[in-house]
Amino acid sequence: MKAQDAEGKIDLGRRLRIAHVITRLINGGADENTVHSCNWAAQGGHNVVLLHGETVQPEIIAKVDPRVELIGVPGLTRSISPVSDMRALLALTRRFRTLNADIVHTHTSKAGILGRLAAWAAGVPAIVHGVHIVPFINVGVAERFAYLALEKLAAPVTSAFISVSEGIRDLCLSAGVGHPDNHYVVRSGFDLDRFRNAGPPDDWRDLLRLTPGAPRPPVLLMIAAFEPRKRHAEFLDVFKKVAVRLPDAVLVLAGDGPLHSIVESRAKWLGLERQVVFTGYRDDPERLIALADLCLLCSMREGLPRVVMQYLAGGKPCVACDLPGLREVLRPGINGVITPADDLAAMADAIASVLEDRERLACLAQGAAATDLSNWDVKLMGKRIDAIYREALDQHRASRGVSTRPPVRNVALPR
Repeated sequence: MKAQDAEGKIDLGRRLRIAHVITRLINGGADENTVHSCNWAAQGGHNVVLLHGETVQPEIIAKVDPRVELIGVPGLTRSISPVSDMRALLALTRRFRTLNADIVHTHTSKAGILGRLAAWAAGVPAIVHGVHIVPFINVGVAERFAYLALEKLAAPVTSAFISVSEGIRDLCLSAGVGHPDNHYVVRSGFDLDRFRNAGPPDDWRDLLRLTPGAPRPPVLLMIAAFEPRKRHAEFLDVFKKVAVRLPDAVLVLAGDGPLHSIVESRAKWLGLERQVVFTGYRDDPERLIALADLCLLCSMREGLPRVVMQYLAGGKPCVACDLPGLREVLRPGINGVITPADDLAAMADAIASVLEDRERLACLAQGAAATDLSNWDVKLMGKRIDAIYREALDQHRASRGVSTRPPVRNVALPR
């Protein structure tokens, strides 16, 4: 039952019906962000439903609070398919009407378009879109045109945009998607203490395939889903330069995904099987970070990837390709190195240079441990999202001429 009185006024002091929508539920940052958002609202006493597409992984499902209702949506897939997309759009519209949702909060590009249009068709009072990545950046001309056109189509029915970084917000605004009054920045939160207080895995010697008595080698770590935009295979091509300069260094690639076997075959073809370790999915990323000397990320498209904050929370510096918003937390010469997005060779050179200079590496590690990450606290993320929901519902009431508290143009988010 929607929290409304007989006149259709939404009582913001009562339990709300919140529906989240995401294309996939896999072991990725956007997915974990979505689960945290759902769990926070459910733990706060709201009725929460998480609608997801056909691709799911059990590890992420296990993290969903039992109070959150999970509903699969037929036809909601990542790839573009007019027939499947229409099927998903109709299914979502019916679901929103049945749920009588107060708020629909969409995540990722595909679910963001279909979910917002369906919520508008179903008459949902507040429609919120989480911008984890900008779909029209670093893609081909045709893709950019299509994605941008769809985003502008959905923007007028969007009550609020929640971006994971200022850089992502600014890219949307500069492209004419939304307007400053309905764009907010909420960092993608996680359990900071889990990463600050971790130790290496107990079996770290076996993980690195060390013989008895062998010294600990320099350890590089990249935690990323094996997808094209993460550029694992391309990075291995340039990692050979690092392997030549530092033949004892070990690269640990943690994660899983559709390209895992292809990347593993690439490592063997390049003769790197001794220096590259594939761990698959791990539920203890904080322990891998504790084991590493230097952490990496070479994605060509991201929001502000929270794995970078997890690296820093673990006190480990990061070498990363330039991304929108990255400089909000990764500061060259202080806690990491940023290299050009289109130059992986420069990234390889930077990695080798840092590892060869132990004093520089130690200074960067100190800077990483000292980085202020308070804005990425998961509880703060929940409070800020809740405040945006309340503001969006207030504005809906005001638009209908219903008395409410004085409007705030840009809601003051909790600190």
